[in-house]
Amino acid sequence: MSRAAGLATDTGVAPLRRATFRDRVAERLRHAIIDGRIAPGSTVTEQQLAAEFGVSRGPLREAMGQLVEEGLLVSVPYTATRVMSLSRHDVGEIYSLRTAMERLAFTQIWHHRTDAFAATLKARHEALLAALPGGDGFAASQAEVKLHATVYEFCGHRLLLETWNRIAPRLHLYLAVHQKAHGRSGPLDDAHRAYLDLATGDRLDLMLAELDHHMQRGLDRLQDYVATIAGVAD
Repeated sequence: MSRAAGLATDTGVAPLRRATFRDRVAERLRHAIIDGRIAPGSTVTEQQLAAEFGVSRGPLREAMGQLVEEGLLVSVPYTATRVMSLSRHDVGEIYSLRTAMERLAFTQIWHHRTDAFAATLKARHEALLAALPGGDGFAASQAEVKLHATVYEFCGHRLLLETWNRIAPRLHLYLAVHQKAHGRSGPLDDAHRAYLDLATGDRLDLMLAELDHHMQRGLDRLQDYVATIAGVAD
């Protein structure tokens, strides 16, 4: 029996799986990017991050690859790996795509909404409200992403859900930056009240109109803000 196996038997604790450790490193790196501790557009290296996080370069390399897939890191072969940049154009693209996707998701689900959908939506709204007093922008924006994920999880459109899951990490970053642009750590308490009421109501046309309004609210300020922090008014 190997020493590792003996330790697992003696303590009753199984060795940490490599994939689990990679995911934990990826979450720490994701948190640092979304919190702004690693600035948009900045170059990152395995050596630098391994030293900062106190981990070996193997799992860190895997974690960085995961964040490249999520779009939070951009890898340029033989050059460098950088945190994704933010620009007016980027913000406009993700918000227009997000609006179109959520309109489609609600159109798909409207006549097939269940009690489970309504209960999940309400529970996630309560979780978002509970996250606000702590002043943790990462947690608040994460809860907001989770709230908006509900309709994709329940609408029965597999490709739409897959697309949402691909853009969700970038949206998490954009929502955190959005709140910074407004000088706060999370959305206002009543920011999703109309969204919640209409999503469980009986007027699809009003729900779609609210989506358009909800997504557009504050967009100009966010675009101006990211142009300022990027130093480029593109």
